[in-house]
Amino acid sequence: MKSRNFLSIFLFLVIACFTFKEASSARIKDIANLYGVRPNQLIGYGLVTGLNGTGDDMNSTAFTRQAIYNMMVRSGISINPNDLDDIRIENTAAVMVTASLPAFSRPGSLIDVQVSSMGDAESLAGGTLLMTPLKGADNNVYAVAQGALTIGAFSFGGKTAKAQKNHPTVGRISNGAIVEQNVPVDLGGNGKLAYQLNFADFTTASRMSESINALYGENTAFPHDSGTVLIDIPAENRDNIVGFIASVEKIEIDSDAVARVVVNERTGTIVIGKDVKLSTVAVSHGNLSLVIKETPEVIQPNPLAEGETAVVEETSLEVIEEEGRLTVLDMPKDVSIGDIATALNAIGATPRDLIAIFQAIKASGSMHGELVIL
Repeated sequence: MKSRNFLSIFLFLVIACFTFKEASSARIKDIANLYGVRPNQLIGYGLVTGLNGTGDDMNSTAFTRQAIYNMMVRSGISINPNDLDDIRIENTAAVMVTASLPAFSRPGSLIDVQVSSMGDAESLAGGTLLMTPLKGADNNVYAVAQGALTIGAFSFGGKTAKAQKNHPTVGRISNGAIVEQNVPVDLGGNGKLAYQLNFADFTTASRMSESINALYGENTAFPHDSGTVLIDIPAENRDNIVGFIASVEKIEIDSDAVARVVVNERTGTIVIGKDVKLSTVAVSHGNLSLVIKETPEVIQPNPLAEGETAVVEETSLEVIEEEGRLTVLDMPKDVSIGDIATALNAIGATPRDLIAIFQAIKASGSMHGELVIL
């Protein structure tokens, strides 16, 4: 009971912290991104060598053996294709190498890479990634990766026991790839910029345009739709586009969002948006508990009778149903999150109970907002 009361008080304090009525203020750089300025995903197939017998199994990973053969042929080593079965690969593992190429990266820049085993290698600890080209979606090479892996895990064992910590078949190489070519970005082409809102909203887009126009003059910014704001760079700022972008992104606006309640039934988490409203509604909630117990009972044969002592599991079933109470949630027109939390806590429901209550209130049409179930 104490833990339940503590949980209710804790939820009330957390939710009540957000009972302010005014809109939240945020910088443009925190709620929108400049169109075209984004990272690009890279991927490559490579080999990790130097493993201590924890690499791919030579009988089940033919592609690793084939990759070793191709690498040796490119290095000028002659191998008979019919002798592929004689190649031992216990110290080698086939891997996929992934990386993210940041915007405005230049040739010679260093980026981190992630290395993941493709075959049945037991561990990549102590391995070294051989030179691996990293390609983009257009199949062009944008970076080359190579270097020693950092695993942060271990896996040791024998035939009857094994000890493992974390995930030994995935590693990382800090600054492990060198950028060979960059992705061109047309920054401020034709004297225009386009910002994309992280969460599309007509009100936020309109406020963003008004704030930019108030600083740089009318018709500088225009909300194209709920998720895009177009900016016509003033003539006096076109010689310093970076400075203009920096000044625009520092502008603070009052962002808006759809009234929303987000619930996660797996974790029992409930997040209520500040603009969620409830009409007057009556809620009745009663918990039903089903308790099943199995108690072993020893049965012995009668004196001088033939038979054996037996153990029988005796099952008892108990159903406990708490008394349901009908509570009227009479919400004023300007209700806040704190009012909602106070009314729902008065029912004495746990977070998982509140999830069911919110679903029922939404189905009745008394909740003015969106209910999102994860």
